[in-house]
Amino acid sequence: MNLVDYPFLRSAGRILNAGQARTLVLSGNIHDLFALPGENGAVEYVPLINLLTAHWNVPDHILVVYELNGPIRFLRSGDRDKVRDAWLKWRTGLDSNQLAVEVMLSSGKVQAELEQMRKTFDANLSDAVGNPTMALELLRQLCLCSRSTLSGQPILREDLIVIIEGADLLIPEGEITHLSDADRHRITISQDWFSDPGFMNGGDCVTLLAESRSLINRRVARLPQIIEVAIPSPDAAQREQFILWFNARQPPDRKLRLWGSVEELAKLTAGLSIHALMQLLKGACHEGRTLSPQDIVAKVEEYIQSQLGEDIVEFKKPTHTLDAVVGFSKLKQFIRTELIPRFRAAGPEALPGAAVCGPIGSGKTFIFEAMASELDIVVLTLKNIRSKWFGETDVIFERLRRVLDALAKVMIFVDEADTQFGGVGADTHETERRLTGKIQAMMSDPQLRGRVIWLLMTARIHLLSPDIRRPGRVGDLIIPVLDPEGADHEAFLRWTLEKVMDREPAPEELERLNRATEGYSAASFASLRSELRAKAAVKGAPLEFAEVAAVFDDHIAPAITDTRRYQTLQALVNCTRRSLLPDPAAGPNERRAWEAEIRALEARGVR
Repeated sequence: MNLVDYPFLRSAGRILNAGQARTLVLSGNIHDLFALPGENGAVEYVPLINLLTAHWNVPDHILVVYELNGPIRFLRSGDRDKVRDAWLKWRTGLDSNQLAVEVMLSSGKVQAELEQMRKTFDANLSDAVGNPTMALELLRQLCLCSRSTLSGQPILREDLIVIIEGADLLIPEGEITHLSDADRHRITISQDWFSDPGFMNGGDCVTLLAESRSLINRRVARLPQIIEVAIPSPDAAQREQFILWFNARQPPDRKLRLWGSVEELAKLTAGLSIHALMQLLKGACHEGRTLSPQDIVAKVEEYIQSQLGEDIVEFKKPTHTLDAVVGFSKLKQFIRTELIPRFRAAGPEALPGAAVCGPIGSGKTFIFEAMASELDIVVLTLKNIRSKWFGETDVIFERLRRVLDALAKVMIFVDEADTQFGGVGADTHETERRLTGKIQAMMSDPQLRGRVIWLLMTARIHLLSPDIRRPGRVGDLIIPVLDPEGADHEAFLRWTLEKVMDREPAPEELERLNRATEGYSAASFASLRSELRAKAAVKGAPLEFAEVAAVFDDHIAPAITDTRRYQTLQALVNCTRRSLLPDPAAGPNERRAWEAEIRALEARGVR
């Protein structure tokens, strides 16, 4: 892709040239820097406003820019005079020559009124500074003036291209009754302006800049005559070109020092904006140090968290591997031979994700963090989605989508997924329905398949939306993580006794402890191991078997047995791989027995 060939500019140009819409919303990465070639071919990186004015400075059009807290400005100096003259004709019904004659022949009072009207245009422009309501109304009137005629001729020969910055602040989203009078007035102006048939069928156009269309008041944003064009985060080619451009401008003693190639740097900085990339490169050049992969990963993490919020997403950095996972021999074999290869794939054979279920305390998170560590890819953990995204769901989602589009490979790790994602039914809040619907669409998006892996962890798989559990999303693979049995149970028991006794337990001793820990979960064994080690530390010597047995005998399982059994049964009936069941030969009769036990537990109030 050419450095200065931005697809969003072509998309916007096609829409306006075809007359599909006269109002555009440019959203997404609007606060970044963009490459703009100069007159001598040299490239500069400029804000979006500068990029638009440079590309849209075309003949037979007058470019008008309104920036918050700034004036309404015209790109070319002569355009202001043209618009002033047209505005005066529109207000008086006289052209310039007729107006001059009228001033000469009229009485002093009339002359004063006409002269005052001449000055009104400049006064209105001055008064619009710092007054966004007046600025918006003046821009609307300029469009009215532009398409008006006098004696059968257009008052203004050129069409207007109006660019409005900060549209989300001018016409903010919110319940209309909760907005200020000024906000409501601007919403009314915008609604009237963009819905006016004369404007829609005319030659003028308006471009609104906002990070998200959802930040613009819905009375305006949802108008069908408005089209949105998204500006994506920079891709690898754009980042590489910027790195080369930046390095070429550095003095010889301040050149970038890299651990590898520019291509590797561009690939590793996936997710960064050009602004953030510039900060990273400037810091490295100033300090004169070699830029390492660790520096880049830290910057990417910092930037993404700043965009999404630390209470929305965090980077997981699991360091333990599957070798550190005790027991679960069948599951670990499945992960190594089946799951990891399909997660590493990039084609149609890639899995979009998986759901991991099982009773609380079974070790789901620990096991699959180990898998993520072995995959060695970026791991993002989504958290507090429901509580945070109410009120700003769409904005955060769009930021997340831009991040995912920019990253080459990423795993989305969602713990307690049943509480994070709601349903799509009529009794679900509108915001939550939109969130769940968009997440579901993203899971099955062919463009993200093989690049984004969804890993949903839950002890209550039955509460996860059926739309998420269907094939094509995480329903391709629902993995049960159950309490250890047989050889796995003994492996946990031996792990619990590590560094506690100074000898291996005798077979009869092991059998006694085995009976005492029947039905124990991974978390129960971990708790027991912690207590035994603490007692050995206090004693300052290994424990005798009698002391170990006393600790085992003193432990009583908490009163959650029925709940954990219910969760285990739900994991069994939702499992999508026969080979992962305790008995792979289990048939319809066993499944009916599980379902009957689930109904019996529910009849007792167990959920």
